[in-house]
Amino acid sequence: MDVLADVLAATKLGGVVTAHLTAAAPWGIKMDDMPKATFHAILAGACWLVRPGAEPVQLAAGDFTLLPTGVGHALCSAPEVDLVPAQQTEAGTGRQRIHLRGPGRETTIVCGAYRYDAFPNHPLLRVLPPLVHIPAGQTPAHREMAATVTMLAAELAAERPGAQTVTDRLVDILFVQMLRVWAELRAEDGASWLAGLRDPEISGAMSVMHEHPAHPWTIEEIAGKVGVSRATLARRFTTLVGEPPLSYLTRWRLELAARRLRDTPDSIAAVGKNVGYASEFAFSRAFKRAHGESPAAYRLSHRAPPCS
Repeated sequence: MDVLADVLAATKLGGVVTAHLTAAAPWGIKMDDMPKATFHAILAGACWLVRPGAEPVQLAAGDFTLLPTGVGHALCSAPEVDLVPAQQTEAGTGRQRIHLRGPGRETTIVCGAYRYDAFPNHPLLRVLPPLVHIPAGQTPAHREMAATVTMLAAELAAERPGAQTVTDRLVDILFVQMLRVWAELRAEDGASWLAGLRDPEISGAMSVMHEHPAHPWTIEEIAGKVGVSRATLARRFTTLVGEPPLSYLTRWRLELAARRLRDTPDSIAAVGKNVGYASEFAFSRAFKRAHGESPAAYRLSHRAPPCS
């Protein structure tokens, strides 16, 4: 079981290119808050990323940034320049192309967004910082990201048939590559399920729980599956992931339940049983504690409208 793939599939994260920006200094664009993660890949030149209450961050060609909560921010040639709201920029037909002309150095950026099911309660929001900055680098993982960005830029420039499908898939690939690089760069910075994927035994424990989430797991049984003692599993899992194994399992069960409530007509009792709860009452109580509302209320507020 690939835990990262399972999380991404269960929460339906998908990406899209929102703008292909070419700007010559001086320039500045202000983006409002949005209920999506936003990203920027710097193809050429350099710029600054400015957020309220934070120090400006200088970006160079090859850098990649992700703002997981879609917080408002600005891209600009220098922190002190005047900003133009993104809604007021010129856009061409089809994919949004923005050209800001000036006498100075030119910068090219691909901007995009990742939509989350159940935003802002996606599991990744619990492990990613407000700004993920992946500087250009020379490790194999960095080079893989750079190759994907190069392919993305080529598709945007060529505008061939099927380009939107190709670019959307490349953006999804870019997200996974970004997570791999970020996990390597920040491996020592704190506990998270993403950090746990780097440890063979802890990753194995997470995998068995993801493969059979409804099974009545005990720590002893999970430890036996991955070949470590109960005490070792409990200690290492809590250190790396930030919570005990069975707490992680409960959160994952309720994430799966949220997906089934959004995507299926199954009864609440059936949804609870599918993720390991023997009674509807126990499931409803646990779900409300995790999501802040009952399963019925969650289904009503999160189900997609039927296609007409």
